[in-house]
Amino acid sequence: MIALNSIINTFNSDDQQRFITYLESKNKRKDTKNIQLFKALSNEELSSKEICRQLYNVEQCNAYHALRKRLFQSIIDFIANNNLEDENSIDMEIIKYILASRTFLLQKNYDVAYRILDKAEKVADENSLFPILNEIYHTKIQYAPYYSKISLEELIMKQSENQKKHQLEDQLNIVYAKLTSLLNSINYRGEVIDFESELQTILQQHNIGLNESLSFKSLYQILAIANISALVTTKYYQIEDFVLKSYSILKQKKDTDKQLYYQIQIVYIIANTLFRNKKFEESLNFLQEMQELMLLKKGKHYKDFILKKVLIEALNLNYTNNQQNAIKLVEQIISKKHQDIEALLDLHLSLLMFYFQNGDLISTRSVLSKFYHTDQWYIEKAGIDWVIKKNVAEILLYIELKEEDLLYSRLKSFRRRYKKYLTEIKQTRILTFLNFSEQFYKNPHGFSTKQMKNKIENAFTWTTVYKEDIFVMSSYAWLKCKLDDSELYPTTLSFIKTA
Repeated sequence: MIALNSIINTFNSDDQQRFITYLESKNKRKDTKNIQLFKALSNEELSSKEICRQLYNVEQCNAYHALRKRLFQSIIDFIANNNLEDENSIDMEIIKYILASRTFLLQKNYDVAYRILDKAEKVADENSLFPILNEIYHTKIQYAPYYSKISLEELIMKQSENQKKHQLEDQLNIVYAKLTSLLNSINYRGEVIDFESELQTILQQHNIGLNESLSFKSLYQILAIANISALVTTKYYQIEDFVLKSYSILKQKKDTDKQLYYQIQIVYIIANTLFRNKKFEESLNFLQEMQELMLLKKGKHYKDFILKKVLIEALNLNYTNNQQNAIKLVEQIISKKHQDIEALLDLHLSLLMFYFQNGDLISTRSVLSKFYHTDQWYIEKAGIDWVIKKNVAEILLYIELKEEDLLYSRLKSFRRRYKKYLTEIKQTRILTFLNFSEQFYKNPHGFSTKQMKNKIENAFTWTTVYKEDIFVMSSYAWLKCKLDDSELYPTTLSFIKTA
């Protein structure tokens, strides 16, 4: 059965009202029940049987299923019409120019036809519409022998350059798809892959360097490729200059709101990159820009990005000594229903971290109790990195609560399941961290010695404080507060501040 509820849930209140108006204009009979069905499906608490009973006084009937199919088709038509009016308005304008010009060409009115085609070419070029540009050049070249005022050779050269750009955009699309698939293998299936080596191989196969600047969509895909690399390697410092320079190129483009979705994606990548590099104020500035973009076009993309935006905002607040505001922000957003499960899980895990850093172990345990699915389920929904973070947080909580049975049960389970994986991806310092955490539990009074401090310092392979991942530093801050007998949150902020 078509998941109509999930489609309708993407409609905001304005969309719902416009769709009802659309149905009213389409309905030729007064007894049509499509509007009643739409309103009933908007109410998530009603089951299919309840809706069927409400409409037809029975729990199941063929008329109900037929009505659902017709409503689905109406929704598709409505969405398609909106996109034609909105996203593709420029495309439609250019196509009208091309069709009009061909009428004049057939009438041998070449002067007017080529003037219209010149206008179409200018608009298509400004918006990097390579397929449509190819159609314009094709038409111009076809009739060029009959119009002596233009240069055939120049047109052929323009078409050749446009075809190269179009081909490069296609290649970038393929590379992006391959790398995203590779990331899914690493993050969601726990496969051990040399990502950096694979990245270079894929780029070489398609003759692409990370210094191209094309359409808004292609620029986003280039940034997304760089972001995927940083996500896997945690080397966000390597891509910061690149993403900022690329965005400065993007801002100079005309009519960028035509590809608003990709612009929001890019600003999100920048805000996340700056956060991971511990540049919190700059990250918050880009989040403000992201918020403004999300409100454009009547908030069309607001639902798509609100959870991601709140997540980065809360994390920035937490690391700038505004933890209570961060907690309040996350608590408010997760109290409402959302479709983005992965972003919701990230928010819950961040909230767990905020409570734990604040020493609120009761609230920490309350959040943890909501993670009742298996590790495999969470790997499929949020990735293996998320699952490992959740497990480490759980182990640290049981240490703080002195719940020995649960602690050793989780330690044993974690080592059995993830030791081999962490060793293969060269992240054994997580295992080292847990070994020291266990030592603290066994002998807390003998932990804060100079000998232990030296032992911990020598046990980890550290990069510079600037380059080190912020979440790795946050974990180490827990050990540091045990060594110094200090509170976790102030210790974390002090440690991060040195970066």
